[in-house]
Amino acid sequence: MSDALTYFRKVYDVVPGWVQKMHDYSPAVLDTYTGIRGEIMQDGALSRKEKDVLIASMNAARLYARSMVYHTKGAIDFGYSAPEIVEFFLTAFLYKGNRALQTATEAIRYALELNGKTVPELADSGANAVELFRQVITWLDGEDTSYLKEVLHLMENGDSQAIEEKVLSDGLVPTRLKLLNMVGNHVVELDGKGAIPWIERAREAGASEADLADVGYICILTAGIPTWFELSDSLLAAVDQKNGG
Repeated sequence: MSDALTYFRKVYDVVPGWVQKMHDYSPAVLDTYTGIRGEIMQDGALSRKEKDVLIASMNAARLYARSMVYHTKGAIDFGYSAPEIVEFFLTAFLYKGNRALQTATEAIRYALELNGKTVPELADSGANAVELFRQVITWLDGEDTSYLKEVLHLMENGDSQAIEEKVLSDGLVPTRLKLLNMVGNHVVELDGKGAIPWIERAREAGASEADLADVGYICILTAGIPTWFELSDSLLAAVDQKNGG
């Protein structure tokens, strides 16, 4: 087995079909892709586990369940708890509402399954956000859901501004990572202009240019090179940082 196939078997426990087909048609392309992925997904300004959960959440935000589920496994493998993962997915809810939360429930059920807990599928696929989130909290019985219950209370009251403020506040997950997540939500959909205010808020919350660059790199992995164009327009050049901005 090639080194690239061995790498993906280690990541996913099996060699995904898309990896095998890339290898079958061009081992050189797979080797190049694997090298890029391996470089991006190691600890950097952002840790490996932060990168996995951010990719999972960004894919929930763009309603792309396939990549979301792959990276949910990475988030669990590297130490995130189910309530922490749910907290990240709330940024997807802020970005695209009920559809993103509906998509995220697949990953949440999978995260719990990886932790040895099987939960039933949603009884009503057309449930609104409050009903969905109430069900998610029920799945997390026995976990620390105090923060999530505070969010649910605000959702029940329907105060969108209060919901956003709470979701982006420190909980089990710090504000800085949530704001970086919101940056990524826009960038993976090639909305660089929409990402700008979130980039500024992330900087104000302590995010470094290296953090933002890491967000750009993981966006490349999940949504392609054009995402780097969108983020890099707002990223300070390294020479500017050395010269004091």
